[in-house]
Amino acid sequence: MIELNAEHARRAIVEHTRRLAESAAAAGPDAAVPTTPGWTIADLVEHVGQTQHWVAEIIERRITDPTQLPTEVAALPADPGEWPAWLSESAQRVASACSDDALDAPVFNAAGDERTGARFWMSSVLNESVVHGFDADSAADRPADIDAGIAAALIGNHLAMLTSPTWAMQRSESAHAIRGTGQTLQWLATDVDGDAGAWFVDRRPDGAAWHRGTRPADVTVTGPAQSLLLILTRRLPLADREATGVTVEGDADLARQWLDNTAHVSN
Repeated sequence: MIELNAEHARRAIVEHTRRLAESAAAAGPDAAVPTTPGWTIADLVEHVGQTQHWVAEIIERRITDPTQLPTEVAALPADPGEWPAWLSESAQRVASACSDDALDAPVFNAAGDERTGARFWMSSVLNESVVHGFDADSAADRPADIDAGIAAALIGNHLAMLTSPTWAMQRSESAHAIRGTGQTLQWLATDVDGDAGAWFVDRRPDGAAWHRGTRPADVTVTGPAQSLLLILTRRLPLADREATGVTVEGDADLARQWLDNTAHVSN
C-alpha cells in the first residue's frame, strides 16, 4: 500500500474539518444529513470532534494495548456558535499528534495490517474528515471539493480496511459477502496518473484481495477519484453518471453487490 504523504494528510485533516464546520454552520444544528440517514448536523459535528480527540489521545499516549484505549470522549459544546472553534481544536490536536516522530512509534493499529498505528489512525481520521465533510456539504447544499490525490489515498485506505486481518472479526457479514470464486473488479481514476489511480480487486474463496494497477476485470468502474471515493463509501449512487462522471463497463451487478456489502466505519 502506498503511504499518504504525512504533511499533506495533516493539512487535509485541518482543512476538511474547517470546511465541515462551515457547512455545519450553514445547514444549522438540527438539519438532517441526507447521506447519513438518521443523523443531524449536531450528531455529525459531535462524532467528528470526539473521534479526533479520541484518536489524538491514543497517539499522544502511545497506547499499544487495546484494553487501554480511552473510555471518555470530549463533550460537544452546547452552543453551536462554539462548534467551529471546538472542531478546529480537535483537528489541530490530532494533526499535531500525527507528527513525523509519532508516525513510526509503537501504537495500536485496529486494522492489524502492516501499517504503524499512527499511520493507520492518520488515514482513518483523514477519511472521517473528508467523507463526513461531504456529508455536511450535502446537508448545506454545497459542492464537494476533494483533492484527487487525497481521494486516491483514501480509496486505498478503504480497500485496506475491507481486506485487513481484523475486518472479518469486526464485520463478519461483510467479509463473507465479498469473498468469491475469482470475480474481479477494477476501479480507475481519470485524474490520477499511473498505478496510484488504479485499484484491482480479486474476490477469492479465502477473502477479497486488492493491489494497485490495471488488469482485465469482470467490471471496470472509471471516473474522477472524488466520485470513486464517494461511491465506494456509499455517498453517491453508482448509476448516476450525470452526477458522478463515472462509467461502468462489464458486470454492473458485481460492482453493486460489492458496494452493498462494504459499509465502512465512516458510515
